[in-house]
Amino acid sequence: MPMHRRSFLELALVALPLPLVGQTPSTPSSTAPSPVAAGADREAKMRPLGPNLASYKVLTRETGGGLFVMEETNRTKGGPPLHLHHAEDELFYVLEGEYIVQVGEQRSRLKTGDCVLGPRGIPHAFARVGESTGRLLISYAPAGKMEAFFNEITGITPPGKYANDADMLRAYGMEAVGPQIPVS
Repeated sequence: MPMHRRSFLELALVALPLPLVGQTPSTPSSTAPSPVAAGADREAKMRPLGPNLASYKVLTRETGGGLFVMEETNRTKGGPPLHLHHAEDELFYVLEGEYIVQVGEQRSRLKTGDCVLGPRGIPHAFARVGESTGRLLISYAPAGKMEAFFNEITGITPPGKYANDADMLRAYGMEAVGPQIPVS
């Protein structure tokens, strides 16, 4: 009988909603967010990243820290250097264009509709390689400090200036671990 009771108690704990066992970053906003139109930013702001542009779709505070989503429009080839996040998973979903995404040692060529996960603690990078403008939907879960990071680097010129600033990256839970993906 004790074995059955223990299994039942373990199952009951697993079935409890996460907030009851203290495993949620915080309580999400009590107001339902409104839709964000195509090409628009949640806060109607311009967010230049060098020649590229970011548009926030889901803000960190709207999910109680569980998720941050942005769309990045890439007008130039290339992308950030190989890096990792210590606390966030990063999902890359290609809305338009062609990219090479590296996760760990594996490089994949992604086109419209393709996606790949960059798990926390695993080095990853992306580079736009196609001839047309590229657009990525990038999601971070949990959100961590990623929205704050992009707020800080918005408008920095040259665009990659932050990439080699180890102290800045560390402050946002990241680490640069290699070069950019080469593009021709």
